[in-house]
Amino acid sequence: LVDIQAKLAEGKGAGYARWAQSFNLKQMASTLNFLTERKLLDYGTLCKKTDEVTARFHELSNQIKAAETRMAEIAVMKKHIVNYAKTREVYVAYRKAGYSKKFLAEHESDILLHKAAKKAFDEMGIKKLPTVKSLQAEYAELLAEKKKLYPEYSSTRQEMRDLQMAKANVARLMGYDEKEKEQEQKQKKEAEQTSKDSR
Repeated sequence: LVDIQAKLAEGKGAGYARWAQSFNLKQMASTLNFLTERKLLDYGTLCKKTDEVTARFHELSNQIKAAETRMAEIAVMKKHIVNYAKTREVYVAYRKAGYSKKFLAEHESDILLHKAAKKAFDEMGIKKLPTVKSLQAEYAELLAEKKKLYPEYSSTRQEMRDLQMAKANVARLMGYDEKEKEQEQKQKKEAEQTSKDSR
């Protein structure tokens, strides 16, 4: 809903006020239809449903983010395992050469890649390297899980937005948001008074 009084205070004219009244009526009609279809005409029930759907959305979002984070880790690990395997013989030869500066100069890029891979494994706390095949299998599993979750994530996100908008519209129309703000301010003042009294 548009806060008409606030917009008029900002300098909007009578034409804007007429448009905003029409817009607000359409929004409330749309909100009422939405709430009637879902049998959410009680404000407490609406709040509860909004909280449930929002919690489910965050749960799905966290699952997808966790899968994406692990997939990124696997991609980095695969790259290091491949580099480690490709440069292993060169590094062994470098050690046999007594860490010769001449050998290092000739094979510097391979040796640096090998050291970077080894350092990455140490930072990840990996003692035994997993096989690229096992990593690819885990990656495919995570990707399948993400694809499976995404349709529900998408529909839950839309439902959450619709419910939050309906809740905000009802709160605005019924003056609940002002009452909630007053209640919060009252609680804040009481908390401040209590902390002063305890000193």
